[in-house]
Amino acid sequence: MNGKKTLKQILPILLCILVGLLFGFFVLLLTNREEAFNGFRTILFGGFSGGIRGVGNVLYYATPVMMVGLGISLGFKAGVFNIGGPGQFVIGGFLATYFAINLPFEGPMRWILPIIFAAVGGAVWASIAGILKAYFKVNVIISTILLNYIAMYLVNYMIKHTIYDSSTNKALPVPKASQLPTAGLEKLFEGSSVNIGFFIAVIFAVITYILLTKTNKGYEIVATGFNPNASKYLGMNEKFNTILTMIISGALIGIGGALMYLASSGKSISVVDSLAAEGFNGIPVALLAFNNPLGVILSSVFIGYITVGGFYMQSYRFVPEIVDIIIAVILYFSAFSLLISQNLDKIVLVLSRFFKKKAGEK
Repeated sequence: MNGKKTLKQILPILLCILVGLLFGFFVLLLTNREEAFNGFRTILFGGFSGGIRGVGNVLYYATPVMMVGLGISLGFKAGVFNIGGPGQFVIGGFLATYFAINLPFEGPMRWILPIIFAAVGGAVWASIAGILKAYFKVNVIISTILLNYIAMYLVNYMIKHTIYDSSTNKALPVPKASQLPTAGLEKLFEGSSVNIGFFIAVIFAVITYILLTKTNKGYEIVATGFNPNASKYLGMNEKFNTILTMIISGALIGIGGALMYLASSGKSISVVDSLAAEGFNGIPVALLAFNNPLGVILSSVFIGYITVGGFYMQSYRFVPEIVDIIIAVILYFSAFSLLISQNLDKIVLVLSRFFKKKAGEK
């Protein structure tokens, strides 16, 4: 019985990934037929294409999307479709960068406090949509999408008036004293940007899993999302749980922004009219994991894996944005993965009858 249930969960995920990869291969054939197989092989080998450095970078790229995936999966579990990942991510990233640059003391708190501020910023920003949903019945999808653009322009404005580097059109780089410790990982994965951020994200994944499956409040959050009317009848505070869910979701995503920009890679927030891709990439991470926090760990590593493969694919004259196309296709089909999973028995039954009928005709 458990094996059958596991199959129903895994098969739709594998189908989504397969369709995304095949579509990516089709794009490779259209753009450069001679090198299509080499490029596709590079994607499949992902991080291993770059050796030990590539493996380290897989963990680096997986870190922020893992945090975003956790926040989005928590919202989905509660029936709150938080599509505000880009906005909450960049708010968290800005606050982390700002305080990392301006804190006046040394020591571990130079990177710990910015993460805390990022969590608060993401939580506050997400709570706006939660309050609008709870008290004014505003659709969360619409409000979070609009808040994404408000956050983007607000952060651009704040950067230009606080921590702007006009020579690069980006925020100032985070000082070395405020960067996340590497804890010796720079020696193990030499040449990569990996740091303890990956393990921080894994810890939050475990905490989120415990919250949802082992606590009363987690039960209330899931129950409210599953059946709001029944939950209200049982005395659960639907409004409070909705707002609380958005606060926790936003905090996790905000921390993702902090882990992204506090890394030793030197990446800074660009002042451009473009939403953070990591905020959207967390959606397929959550869907591929069926909103399971522990599954988010694996799905985020997969996204990091093909992202690194896309980077090395440039040696065959392909642009790395092809990986974005693959992720987008996976996202599109992931939206149907739950439907496939729930109706797998019917699909199998219809297919078996079809083939039996064909065999009988012969």
